[in-house]
Amino acid sequence: MSTTFASLSIRNYRIWFLGALVANVGTWMQRVAQDWLVLTELTDHDGFAVGVVTALQFAPAVVLTPLAGILADRYDPRKILIVTQSLLGVLAAVLGALVLGGHAQLWHVYVLALGLGIVSALDAPARQVFVSALVPSERLGNAVSLNSASFNAARLIGPGIAGLAIAAVGTGWVFLINAISFAFTIAAMLAMRVSELERLPRATRSPGALRAGLRYVRGRSDIVVILVVLFVVAAFGLNFQLTSAVMATEEFGRDADGYGVLGSVLAIGSLAGALLAARRVRPRVRLVVGAAFGFGVASTLMALAPTYLLYALATIPVGFFSLTMITSANAAIQLSTDPVMRGRVMSLYVLVLFGATPIGSPIVGWIAAEWGGRASILVGSISAMVIALLAALWTRRRWGIEVTYERRPRPHLVLTSPEERAAREQAQIDVAADESGTRTAA
Repeated sequence: MSTTFASLSIRNYRIWFLGALVANVGTWMQRVAQDWLVLTELTDHDGFAVGVVTALQFAPAVVLTPLAGILADRYDPRKILIVTQSLLGVLAAVLGALVLGGHAQLWHVYVLALGLGIVSALDAPARQVFVSALVPSERLGNAVSLNSASFNAARLIGPGIAGLAIAAVGTGWVFLINAISFAFTIAAMLAMRVSELERLPRATRSPGALRAGLRYVRGRSDIVVILVVLFVVAAFGLNFQLTSAVMATEEFGRDADGYGVLGSVLAIGSLAGALLAARRVRPRVRLVVGAAFGFGVASTLMALAPTYLLYALATIPVGFFSLTMITSANAAIQLSTDPVMRGRVMSLYVLVLFGATPIGSPIVGWIAAEWGGRASILVGSISAMVIALLAALWTRRRWGIEVTYERRPRPHLVLTSPEERAAREQAQIDVAADESGTRTAA
């Protein structure tokens, strides 16, 4: 099996991957159906109501994700996921039953969206930690990247299936289909060979567990750099739903179908980024920083695109660099974190990734209203390039990173740490010693 799909050779991960792919498709179908339900069936195209539903789904993560990280460190993440996936299925089934029964009201969607947000907040850290139980440490980076590929593959096909299903059978059945999709994830976890799972250390019950996690991260400058870069880019750059909607409608005069195409094309680049990241055994901080800078350059070109076609094509490298940054950050943190702290550290990763958007999106939205869609994209691209350059300068000074230029086999920059330089010098000394010994023997 190729390096890109190496983790799929492991039975437990293969089962998990297939189950998660089905569930991800169902999740994307529900997102589309939920917005359609609120816009066209429960309100008269009230965008504010859709915004409330979205906020209710993501707000619980800010409060509950750190607690969920403690739970993921203390208890078996597989058992946590069985519970959370079951609850997510129940919530989807309840909404589907209300719609099919003709009893759905807007407040029902609000309550269920809040429930979805609470359960998802508890689910996310356990999901991150559980991947490390499915594969040996040398394949963790590959497994994390394949998870991202699964999510983006579902993003490509889920909305399209949802549109066809809504037209054919209505939103209620889409929610029920999503409820059934969670059964595949649960069945996958039950079908796994528990004896073949990697043993994960458990954190002991003790006061100050969350503070211990924060102290651990403060003492790890590499993790801090990754989280800061990720926060800035997520806050001001990863607002595609907002910026693409403004560009499609105001700059290019397109309708909803034109906006939908932009999301699908972006997902192509995201999928490519995830698959390429899957080939890397151990992503490092330099890759996260470099991908953030590449994202800034690509999104600048996207903001300056004069036509709809060129703008759509420019979303491909934007999606590529954004997913390279996210998956590399995920894998780099997981691989370098003490296993007993992994749940708490990954909860901070999830909190930064998803909590940054509510902070930055109002600013980006205000810029779009005042100066247009292109300006709203440029603020994200400039922020990404600035934070990447600051991170590069800081790490070079703090960690002693040396930057050199090499022309062969192709022109490129090489970044080496003091440890890598010492290892290279030792290797040269060993080679010279071997050659000397060979000449002496001759």
